[in-house]
Amino acid sequence: VQLVESGGGSVQAGGSLRLSCAASGYTIAPYCWGWLRQAPGKEREGVATIAPDGTPTYADSVKGLFTISKDSAKDTLYLQMNSLKPEDTAMYYCAADLGDCSTGDCYCHPANDFRYWGQGTQVTVS
Repeated sequence: VQLVESGGGSVQAGGSLRLSCAASGYTIAPYCWGWLRQAPGKEREGVATIAPDGTPTYADSVKGLFTISKDSAKDTLYLQMNSLKPEDTAMYYCAADLGDCSTGDCYCHPANDFRYWGQGTQVTVS
């Protein structure tokens, strides 16, 4: 699976950005998709995840502000980020992995454990 992020940049506080992640090389399977970020000197944290059934989950810090979505026809994952704050400044990564469907329902492992990663796109909020 290859993932390529785009859409990062510099924005003033209160502004918006939409990140994109073009995916390729994956088969028809129940994948989990996610966005994570890492600020300088801080641990990488999960921002948002979308499960194989399309259910999104968000970190508390971005609930109501960020929206994760996936366009299956375009094989592209998105992260719409609104009302950005300086503390949102970080390198943002797209990640993916197969969902765990062993119990019948599919669920996602923690995003930090995903196997497939993009190279990251920088978001700077001032």
